[in-house]
Amino acid sequence: MLKLVLPKGSLEKATLELFEAADLPVERSSSVAYKATIADPRIESVRILRPQEIPTYVADGLFDIGITGRDWIEETSSAVESLGEMKYSKATAKPVRIVMAVPGDSPWQSVADLPAGVRVSTEYPEITRRFLENAGVEADVRLSYGATEAKVPDIVDVVVDITETGRALKAAGLRIIDTLVTSYTELIANPTAYGDPDKAHAMRQIHTLLQGVLDARGKVLVKMNVPTDALDTVIGLLPSMKAPTVNELFRGAGYAVETVVPKNEINILIPALSDSGATDIVELPIAKIVP
Repeated sequence: MLKLVLPKGSLEKATLELFEAADLPVERSSSVAYKATIADPRIESVRILRPQEIPTYVADGLFDIGITGRDWIEETSSAVESLGEMKYSKATAKPVRIVMAVPGDSPWQSVADLPAGVRVSTEYPEITRRFLENAGVEADVRLSYGATEAKVPDIVDVVVDITETGRALKAAGLRIIDTLVTSYTELIANPTAYGDPDKAHAMRQIHTLLQGVLDARGKVLVKMNVPTDALDTVIGLLPSMKAPTVNELFRGAGYAVETVVPKNEINILIPALSDSGATDIVELPIAKIVP
């Protein structure tokens, strides 16, 4: 039913892992193959292409649904339907940023300080031109094919580059002065395909599976038994998405309590629960969370 396109390159590994965890494993003949399949009746075909191209191809109707970054949607000005942010990237769950950076010893503190004719190197020329035009800065914007940060100050004065942590720019002796775009990975659809009720339903189901995996990351399920006289104390310790589930045990022997908690809090929480009277505490991994 759906023609799906996935990103090759820096997002490839994380995307394939996400689909695997969502029980939508991507099968292909080799790790460099561009064609793939997913054994799911909702997905007719799969291609793996550069994320820079995906928004245009989806907008043009070559694919019904795809994954790419907001940065490339903005750069290509593609008319696509966003089904939602997918908060993952190649290294973290944080967004990447398209930033403007100058040499560390530059007197420029913001885009407003840039002089007319400033030389700018970037892999995002359209985003950069629009940003500079809106700021009233006349600039010489040059397309970069990589190693953008290495071109300052000998070849250009300023770079506009993508960063997840900022460490590479700092290591190159550069200082960020502005952020042009904050970009998450997004699930996007062709507007015409999304207008088809059957395809739109399938798209939303795929989105539910993928988002369920992302929502479960960093969380665990905690189950325990609690004596009646300790219930209020234990409940007071528990973080939860809504409210803890509480069920009375057989013959009034106390209560069974379970809830979802952040994994990074569990080392503090479990001893505190035990100290407050909880017993038979079990920590379980979670594959998906679907509200």
